[in-house]
Amino acid sequence: MLEKIRKFRKRIHELIYDPAIDIKDRSFILFSVAVLIALFVAIPCGLIMKEPPIATLSTLLGAVFFTIYVIFSISRKRIARARIVISLILVFVFLPGMFFTNGGAEGGTPVWLLLGTLYISMILEGRFRVVMLVLNALVSLICWIFGYFNPEYIVRYTRGGNFFDSFAGLLIVSVIVYVLIAFRSNLLRKEEEFRNAKRLFEQTAVALVNAIDAKDEYTRGHSARVAEYSRKLAEANSKSQRECEEVYYAALLHDVGKIGIPESIITKNGKLTKEEYATIKQHPAFGAQILQSITEFPYLSIGAQGHHERYDGKGYPYGLKGSDIPELARIISVADAYDAMSSKRSYRDPIPQQIVREEIVKGTGTQFDPVYARLMLHLIDVDTEYEMSERGEALDLDGKNELLIDEYRSEISEGILMGSCMMTVRMKISPYGKAAGAASVPSLIIFDSLDGYVHEGEKEIKDLNYYEYGEIWLDGRTHTGGARKIRAEVTKTPSSEIEKDGEYRIEAVKIKDHAMLRIVGKKQTIEVIIALPDCSRYAYIALTGEHCRISDVSSEKAEEECPQDYIPRIAEEISYIKGPVGDVPNVQIDGYRSDASDGVEIKDGLAISFHAMSLPTARLVWHCPFVDVFSSDDGKVNGENYRDLAFVRFDGEGWQCDPDCDLKLSVTTRESFEGWDAWKEFNRQGFDATVSFKVEEDKITVITENAGIAVRSTVIINGINKPRYASITGDQIAITDIHVKYP
Repeated sequence: MLEKIRKFRKRIHELIYDPAIDIKDRSFILFSVAVLIALFVAIPCGLIMKEPPIATLSTLLGAVFFTIYVIFSISRKRIARARIVISLILVFVFLPGMFFTNGGAEGGTPVWLLLGTLYISMILEGRFRVVMLVLNALVSLICWIFGYFNPEYIVRYTRGGNFFDSFAGLLIVSVIVYVLIAFRSNLLRKEEEFRNAKRLFEQTAVALVNAIDAKDEYTRGHSARVAEYSRKLAEANSKSQRECEEVYYAALLHDVGKIGIPESIITKNGKLTKEEYATIKQHPAFGAQILQSITEFPYLSIGAQGHHERYDGKGYPYGLKGSDIPELARIISVADAYDAMSSKRSYRDPIPQQIVREEIVKGTGTQFDPVYARLMLHLIDVDTEYEMSERGEALDLDGKNELLIDEYRSEISEGILMGSCMMTVRMKISPYGKAAGAASVPSLIIFDSLDGYVHEGEKEIKDLNYYEYGEIWLDGRTHTGGARKIRAEVTKTPSSEIEKDGEYRIEAVKIKDHAMLRIVGKKQTIEVIIALPDCSRYAYIALTGEHCRISDVSSEKAEEECPQDYIPRIAEEISYIKGPVGDVPNVQIDGYRSDASDGVEIKDGLAISFHAMSLPTARLVWHCPFVDVFSSDDGKVNGENYRDLAFVRFDGEGWQCDPDCDLKLSVTTRESFEGWDAWKEFNRQGFDATVSFKVEEDKITVITENAGIAVRSTVIINGINKPRYASITGDQIAITDIHVKYP
């Protein structure tokens, strides 16, 4: 028993002083412990002064409830909610109860009422704190007035009992105040020391990373991106804030060992020789050796040493296998591989996101830990605007400070992805080359491709699905390529924001199947609207022209999306859902889960049948229907109190979206399955599908079979008692003729 008490005390001490926990949460823990001690001390005090049994019982029940709820809140990491709940109970239940069972104004209640004010002042914040302080004062005043005019409702003590209660309350509350002030001062001092130490550590880590990145311009930013991806993976696997921080910094320094590798090897364009490859394989050992000297952060060396180990045991430096590889290193391994493939290198352009995804699928269970490979696949799927990839950063003219264009389109920048959030690009244009004067003509290419680059070779155009919508010159001319229509309006109005000739601001946005660019120069503004072939394609902007220098390029993306009607429509909307309508409306899903059918309440025996056909732009296995399982008050996706529980894809993958759920997938390949190319063609041609549901208490089983892929998925739901619903969603798919049948 004593050992358990010691362990609990140690755990509380760690929680109070753990810098990874928000200081307000730690203050809550500290205050809760102090109040619990006060409540349990108040019980024997009440017995000594022979207070009525109801008063002792109410104090005991309050102490027990408070203890259970505090432990529950800390263990479930719901401290923010607990601060609010306890403040409400304190003001509206505990303090009035203390007033009427502990002698009212003549007993020790006035002293105990200080606890409410103290708690609210220290634990809450903002407007809610002000509101609760006002309510605390009002409740106290009401109790005083009611008790004055209705003394029969107050349990009174003897004169000696009142004195003892007041004295005990004053003593206990004084001790609580002293402990809180002393501990909080110490807490704030340690917090400041931790912030200073963390700031110094971050600066040192960044300096080391910059030293590594300086050796090769093509890997600049690699370590920072790997650190960010690693943290996302840790968060997706429900790691604590402290564990996520450790993963981040270990990933940030994972390549520190490259400091010991000759620059000639790191920056070599061609294939490495056996000797050079053997040298580069030493960088994990060099990194571990450097970081092992940082004894305060032993986890740092784990990432450096193990990020090139493979899950199947074929990695280096030690050939560790499976769970023998530290989990932290397994996380960094996936993040490192993703960034290596999705970033530009001296010998190749970035690999398209879809191909990167397929490579991670191939490496699941061999190169990568299956858990973290699957998490990375999910991060790729939800990254519909490619913000994770290197191209998601501000445009840097494809690695150069300026773009020098002599002949027409002789140099073309990388693409900037247009989306529903306004993208603003600023740049300067000046003459270059043969036409040192008025013949300098900059232009914008509007296009789509898997890798976000303009392509001209026939093979590249085919392999990377390159599609050019058109071109816009900054003098107002346009050329229509694959777009349905382009309309440009030139306004000869001087701009007050653009001070010099040759300076431009471009605003670009894409909503569904329309894109709009506003090109603002010193003397005129050009507004261009482009009707794209459909809603599913992406749209990029690339900078080019003829006889011009493009420099000082920067891009900035707005945080909020533009309204759906922001772009005036110049062509009718392309729809693939004009077929028959069943029990619920048809739905066209242009991107990853970008839309969904109406929700249908899940009951045992439910069957949903529909017709599915992938859109013309679909080209991947996962461009297929999904079944989404969710709960909400109104039965709508993204409705009131919406909780996304899990989804199942027809290709046999799925995802548990809520931490209170567990998804178990069983996928069987029948003899009728003819391969994934045939599967994609099956989706393109369109097919009739049926999804059936079995419900057993908190288990929902989703069953479907299409083109030889039989999927049986069980969603285990914990603690969600609201009605559960199913909707049909997907990626680049048209869903029509939806019928709902209950047994």
